[in-house]
Amino acid sequence: MSVFEGLLGTERGWELKIFAGNANRELAEKIAQKIGSRLGEVDIKRFPDGEIMVRYKENIRGRDVFIMQPTCPPPNENLMELLIMIDAARRASAKRITAVMPYFGYARQDRKDRPRVPITAKLVANLLSAAGVNRVLTMDLHAQQIQGFFDIPVDHLYALPVIVTHVRALQVENPVVVSPDPGGLKMAYQYSRALGAGLAIVAKQRVSPREVETYYLVGDVKGRTAIMVDDLTTTAGTLCAAAELMESHGAKEIYGAVSHCLIDEEAARRLQRSPIKSLITTDSVPQKDWGGGLSLTVLSVADLMGEAINRIHTNQSVTSLFRVSGEDLRI
Repeated sequence: MSVFEGLLGTERGWELKIFAGNANRELAEKIAQKIGSRLGEVDIKRFPDGEIMVRYKENIRGRDVFIMQPTCPPPNENLMELLIMIDAARRASAKRITAVMPYFGYARQDRKDRPRVPITAKLVANLLSAAGVNRVLTMDLHAQQIQGFFDIPVDHLYALPVIVTHVRALQVENPVVVSPDPGGLKMAYQYSRALGAGLAIVAKQRVSPREVETYYLVGDVKGRTAIMVDDLTTTAGTLCAAAELMESHGAKEIYGAVSHCLIDEEAARRLQRSPIKSLITTDSVPQKDWGGGLSLTVLSVADLMGEAINRIHTNQSVTSLFRVSGEDLRI
């Protein structure tokens, strides 16, 4: 074997390394276990004034580095930690750096819909690129067009196969999938196809960051099991208002299904008082045990994310990860 051929062999066998910040280490450990690896050693500390210091404790020169860090609450802290980890990996000569962001924060502000407001989704995309990331792996972006804010590859996964598998196992009677707002209609349509269910939509008007006023329901929910689907909830205002509207229209049972659940204590109390029987979500962000009668079902996306990491590392297609019963259900 020539020296050149030997170098090519080394290039094809570049080693995968997965690291995690402090945002959701539990999910990161599950992902590492899924890909038959372990989390790499990285030291993340704070200076007395709160500044973040990162040092990788193992060699990552020429490695394929994946950094797992959703930008969930506190978003500013977790985003800055991710940016510093990316910069440290770049300066340590990692061959490729992939930011694994199961939840991509700051995605609500994806356009300039009023005077003198920012487009923070684009700002975060710019920050990641400037830090030195080579590609992004994320799941259920709040707006599909955010992929176009990047000039690097973005692998966008969906929690739909995970959630649909669970909902099918519940064997609910006469289901109808409901979008709690017009912006989620496309997502609701794909869920309805996967579940072989009807489709309905709630028209709404947001009156404040924490309050939503609903207007009317389009579709038939009377005597049926309603399954509301959305990409995320923080205040639960949209879900609860939509659930009350469906209850008034005769829905038999009401479930909620969201990819990213970022509720606080007030939102948990709101859900407890609502007609929602159970809220189904994923572990894309850490979940608390709220108690008090709140039924929260947390499904793991570790297998989904782990398989995507494996395929990215080996340059395989991720298309099959969008399939449910052989049908491509990309949203």
